[in-house]
Amino acid sequence: MIPAWVLFTVSAAAFQCWRTAKQQKLRGQLSVNGAGVVRYLYGVPMGLAILGGYWLAFGGAVGGFSWVFWAYCLGGGLGQILGTNLLIMSFDKRGFAVGTAYSKTEAIQASIIAIVLLGETIPLLSWLGIAVSVGGVLYLSLAGRNLSPRGLLEATFQPAAILGIAAGFAFAVCSVFIKSANQALEGGDLVLKALVCLVIINGMQTLLQGGFLLAREPGEMARVFSSWRDSAVVGALSACGSACWFSGFALAPVAMVRAVGQVEIIFTLLVSRFYLGERIRMAERIGALVVVAGVVLVLLGKYSWG
Repeated sequence: MIPAWVLFTVSAAAFQCWRTAKQQKLRGQLSVNGAGVVRYLYGVPMGLAILGGYWLAFGGAVGGFSWVFWAYCLGGGLGQILGTNLLIMSFDKRGFAVGTAYSKTEAIQASIIAIVLLGETIPLLSWLGIAVSVGGVLYLSLAGRNLSPRGLLEATFQPAAILGIAAGFAFAVCSVFIKSANQALEGGDLVLKALVCLVIINGMQTLLQGGFLLAREPGEMARVFSSWRDSAVVGALSACGSACWFSGFALAPVAMVRAVGQVEIIFTLLVSRFYLGERIRMAERIGALVVVAGVVLVLLGKYSWG
């Protein structure tokens, strides 16, 4: 039987890829901050609906709303805002698929941060799987480039790489804060606590980035509302994806969830080809298979280690 956290993670990757593609389409209508705020503003109603539906189905109670919990929520929310903006900016430099690929270095970054801050442990085979999957992602990023030492250096310091890696770091930090917020709450149902965190963090993000947008780009908010048909879809997909990510973090180590989440690159290539009309090269197909192999090693390490 497939563990619940794996199902949550794969679903989260699929929702995130779909949402990011939709959000990329919004870049023709909105600024970076405008395209970013729609995922929170329009995600709050969907998040409340998911939380309400889960509570009606399973019941339960949550407590322990301490200042530490609120601080973790704030840190997680800010990390997600920053990561999203950096990711959208990277798309302008070298395309949807490659921008996402660079951000996937978050798997290794999240692993290291989770070990240091949360004390998580990762079996050796899973470390190998993380390295293989990230290697596959980087191979995708560098496909067709000059792979000489100078070419590699140029590729690493190109704007898309810097923005994508920075986005990965922001998402990695965000993951640790979200896990910590869940652990700070009282209650036995980890998924219920995850959904409570989702609604609270989305509310914070709406106020933070919405307020920033009103202060810095007052005319942009009108476009956010006028694009509500597309924006509402982005918000709904974002809430569904975040609900799955938060639940995955609650049920398994952050490093494992982020590592398995590398399958998003597979969905990304499919969206890049069939939704955005970008051509998929043979090198990208090979890289995708390497990513899948890495994810398999992560899971083998997890369950052979026990």
